[in-house]
Amino acid sequence: MTEAPCRPTLLLVDDEENILSALRRVLRGEPYDLLTATSGSAALDMLAGQQVDLVVSDARMPGLDGPSLLAEVQRRWPGTVRILLTGAADLDTSIRAINQGQIYRYLGKPWNDDELRFTLRQALAHQHAEREHRRLESLTLEQNQRLHELNASLEQRVVDRTAELQQTADMLDLAYDELRRSYVTATEVFSSLLAQRLPGDTQGNAQVIALVRAFAAEHQLPETDRRDLAMAAALYNLGKLTWDDQLLNRPSDLMHREERERYVRYPALGESLLMALEPLHDAGRLIRHHQERWNGTGFPDQLRGEDIPFGARLLKLAVDFVELQFGLVLQREVPRQEALQFLTRYAGRLYDPELCRLFTDFCTRSAPDLLDATAGILAVDTRRLEPGMVLARNLQADSGMLLLNAGKQLSRALIDKLIAFEASEGARYTLHIRQPEAEAAPAKEQTS
Repeated sequence: MTEAPCRPTLLLVDDEENILSALRRVLRGEPYDLLTATSGSAALDMLAGQQVDLVVSDARMPGLDGPSLLAEVQRRWPGTVRILLTGAADLDTSIRAINQGQIYRYLGKPWNDDELRFTLRQALAHQHAEREHRRLESLTLEQNQRLHELNASLEQRVVDRTAELQQTADMLDLAYDELRRSYVTATEVFSSLLAQRLPGDTQGNAQVIALVRAFAAEHQLPETDRRDLAMAAALYNLGKLTWDDQLLNRPSDLMHREERERYVRYPALGESLLMALEPLHDAGRLIRHHQERWNGTGFPDQLRGEDIPFGARLLKLAVDFVELQFGLVLQREVPRQEALQFLTRYAGRLYDPELCRLFTDFCTRSAPDLLDATAGILAVDTRRLEPGMVLARNLQADSGMLLLNAGKQLSRALIDKLIAFEASEGARYTLHIRQPEAEAAPAKEQTS
């Protein structure tokens, strides 16, 4: 008999009762058991007395503040997910929470209700995947130990047991791959939140992600490199979170000296914000070096030539190509063809000359806008969706929030949820669906 899944227990910590009341209202109807505490010490007492799956803590509280509380939670109950609520753009507080408390994420106050609910669901799903991974790993270790204890004369039993272990190892591989994919999806969700700091006509993260993914697929880069590139493309401007809106919208060639000094620090700051997340270390290295130049005049480390990681060289080409067109490099928006000419002109100085040639050739052969390519893709509204259809592109809400990622297979329940979400938002969404005929066509040509 299958046991019913336990309801996750959430602990909400804030020294202001009205904030706790607001959080309870937002989470009313969600499948969680809610606990509240008005101080860090009270929260620790609750954690010592019962199991808590996730803690949401305010950053600034008298006595034990949010980062210190979450650091203690990480030390004593490392399996409990930790989220920080901060009411101000306090970089030092956020970095301390990330480094000491190893938090899952931090959110600003006032928060967006849908974003908060979505973040909690993502955090608990991530926690479940990690717990399942540890369970499977423990199971494998146990079965290996039992295998060593078997009598050497029972050869057939050893063969049978080895087959079972292989199956378990395959399950572990699948669980680990799923965990890595969840990190990629999480970075894209966070990327869509970062983009909301920019005006709608300068939000280029999605185009940068699409460019590096398409280029990596065409040139058959290893799967691990593709994942790292996708995460780096999603978070390359993470270090700009501390900028004010005026600096965010200023083209880099118009920045004054003090602004330029802040600008050259953003790649290294982006890497430092990811240091507590081990699966993002390689992506963080690409983010750090994506503003290095082929001739050694870039930043932050003045790397030269092939000392610059390949993924960082590719990311720089994609970022410059997109940001030139959005007017974030020069004081005007540069047309697509002129942007390609700019890249070619500076090959050998700013860019790896051979990689620049491959990249510009790829962009020239692509549709005018990579995200508008329609070959093998159908644009379908929610009322025409059918179970089994597969998304060809990410689906984002009008607010910029990622709803579904590319490759997701639709079910009837998911379609109904999309229609209900449309009704609640007063919006209409068009989904880009992969045509089955597009996948079957090569096979037909071979048999003809």
